[in-house]
Amino acid sequence: MELTLDSVRDIQIYQRKSGYRFSLDALLLFDFVRQPQAADIVDLGAGSGIIGILLARRYKRSRVVLFELQESLFRLAERNIELNGLADRVRAVKGDIKEIKASGLPAGGFDLCVSNPPFRRPATGKLAIGEERAIARHEIGMRLDDLIHAAGYLLKNGGRFSMVYHPGRLPEVFERLRSERFEPKRVRFVHGRRGLPAKIALIESVKGGRPGVEVEPPLFVYEEDGSYTPDVRSIYEI
Repeated sequence: MELTLDSVRDIQIYQRKSGYRFSLDALLLFDFVRQPQAADIVDLGAGSGIIGILLARRYKRSRVVLFELQESLFRLAERNIELNGLADRVRAVKGDIKEIKASGLPAGGFDLCVSNPPFRRPATGKLAIGEERAIARHEIGMRLDDLIHAAGYLLKNGGRFSMVYHPGRLPEVFERLRSERFEPKRVRFVHGRRGLPAKIALIESVKGGRPGVEVEPPLFVYEEDGSYTPDVRSIYEI
């Protein structure tokens, strides 16, 4: 398994050279989390662990679970935990989100859940080359219903769930969230450039929260010359 070692903010991450690699979406989701304090965090579909490890750095006293289906990515997450010296507070758990109750994770045991899930339907878009990338990008091993049900099972009342999803499926996301007693509270749309449609939506919901959603100012990724905007550059800085 040929790997690269990449530095992001104040962490290092091993990734497969030809397998699934994290994208800017992961950093945007990390930056979107605005919870003042978090004691117990779970990252569903953690991949190589970048979001959960970054959150462990931010919340110095937190305990973090990286939950991942694929064996290859699970092993990378374990390695990245050790690499960043976080084995005392962060652990990887291999499991299927559809069987969350059998995972051993406690019901209502977390106050923050994050996920950068696959949001392309299997029959839409260009199927990613290679099984690892296909599962990570398309709804093959993690369906929206299963994800939101798992988050609802794991979060305590008042816990927050932050996720990335396709903006065209926002009505479906809101419907599924409310079916699991989540109330959407914050949404931010991310555009490649000014004047273009949003490519992703960042969504925060609260379990048992009151109705009322804030749509934050849009985030633009690129300037006209192709460079990152100041907002995006700041996400890469410590």
